Amino acid sequence: MYPTSQLSLHSVTKRFGDRIVLDRVELSLRPGERVGVIGDNGSGKSTLLRLIGGALSPDAGELIARFAGGVGTHDQVLELPAGATVRDAIDACSAELRALERAMHTAERGLAGIDEAELDDALAEYAALTARFEARDGYGAPARLDASIEALGVGGLDRARAWQTLSGGERSRVALAATVASNPELLLLDEPSNDLDDDAWRWLVERLRAHDGTVVVVTHDRAFLQALTQVTWEVDAASVARYGDGYQGYLVAKANERERRRFAYETWKAELARNRGLVAANAGRLAAIPRKLDKAGMGTGAFTPRGRDHGAMGRIRNAKARMSRLLAEPVAAPPKPLSFRAFDLARTPGDEAADTPAAAPLLVLSGVRVAGASVDDLVLAPGGRLLITGRNGIGKTSLLRVITGELRADAGTVRATPRIGHLRQQSAIPPSRRTLLEAYAAGIREDLTTAEGRLMPLGLFHPRDLAVPVGALSYGQRRRLELALLVSEPHELLLLDEPTNHLSPDLVEDLEGALETFTGAVVLVSHDRLLRERFGGERLDLG
Repeated sequence: MYPTSQLSLHSVTKRFGDRIVLDRVELSLRPGERVGVIGDNGSGKSTLLRLIGGALSPDAGELIARFAGGVGTHDQVLELPAGATVRDAIDACSAELRALERAMHTAERGLAGIDEAELDDALAEYAALTARFEARDGYGAPARLDASIEALGVGGLDRARAWQTLSGGERSRVALAATVASNPELLLLDEPSNDLDDDAWRWLVERLRAHDGTVVVVTHDRAFLQALTQVTWEVDAASVARYGDGYQGYLVAKANERERRRFAYETWKAELARNRGLVAANAGRLAAIPRKLDKAGMGTGAFTPRGRDHGAMGRIRNAKARMSRLLAEPVAAPPKPLSFRAFDLARTPGDEAADTPAAAPLLVLSGVRVAGASVDDLVLAPGGRLLITGRNGIGKTSLLRVITGELRADAGTVRATPRIGHLRQQSAIPPSRRTLLEAYAAGIREDLTTAEGRLMPLGLFHPRDLAVPVGALSYGQRRRLELALLVSEPHELLLLDEPTNHLSPDLVEDLEGALETFTGAVVLVSHDRLLRERFGGERLDLG
């Protein structure tokens, strides 16, 4: 550990063109911390990582990043010149360590035949370079690289092989292995757990836990966050919020935030109702006071007719003033929990009453063959849950498209309810000039005013997002638009293909809760380890 290391951001702003990606960010990091960076796609997570790593400079503010043990960065995509090999990629990912090794050898060779007057300075420089190299265990780097590449499942690759001939997953794993093996003090990793099988995933978690330095990782993998991180940075609306106590602490803090919002809204609403009640009650009292006596001179004392300064009038004025202040600064209603709507079904999950008639199946597959997948016999009733697993490319997505009727099976028969909600792996919303609100309104077949009234309580978008053209939305925003459309219509069968992709962990937790209460049937395809672990129901392994 390097006690002099420092990372701090003071009022850091970064923009691209007219778009402010990060606005006056305040952050600090202690040496040795393991930080998870979360947020929707396009929120600025990768930009934050590149600022810390030095690949970008802030447009305003001050960023201090001092790491004597070096910085290693793993991007989602490693761009190399045409003709580059696997070996070139490894060298690029460990360039800092290789440069330090070359400088040490150059200084060592320079000691030969040096003047005695310059020897002390040359020895001091060589000793400093050697100390830095040994602090990173540079001599052990080749062995670490071999072990890392093997553990991540790419040990059999020829290092003279052209880089462009590798799959995206292979390139990501080679780059990750080389970055981790170079053993920098600060590791900046962007979605490192993508494309990893369970063994490789566990190896990476243990390797990062044992890392004698600081780790900052951008990830949507909630299981990874839960297993590794101590601190959470959430990037949202161009700002970054810090949460302690690991991923569980983040969830607790978000739940507390929602409760505070609910309490503030209920308090505001109650105070508004109370003052409206005061106005009505005092108006009634005021109306009951006569303006004058029926006959002049009657009574034992002077009568004061109702006037503008009467007590009831004062109470009305005060209550109206308080109402004006409350309405001028309204408290937004907290978003409603996500909820999938189901048609009335004969049976709900957990209903085991003997006198309840079994509902007709919502999905029946018999002898179905598509791509590399085969399903001999499958029946799914209301309340049923099915998780489909299998290696990439075997046909999981194709099977879902067969169920919806978008694709014809190579063999077999399919019977499915027509009331299907399908969340595809890749966005089905093409870029256009239509605004977000217009796209949502068209999807639910409502006018703009009604659509806004249905969309905003979901809490998926800020009011400023409604006028943004669909073509300018981030991938994460388009994913949330698809989710909004899905929860706005009733369905009997949900087909969810990698539903957690491009969504923030907090939203994924809400999505899980919505699935638990859905009374229809669900077919799920997902690499999300936590979602698979918690998902009840049957398993269908296409492998």
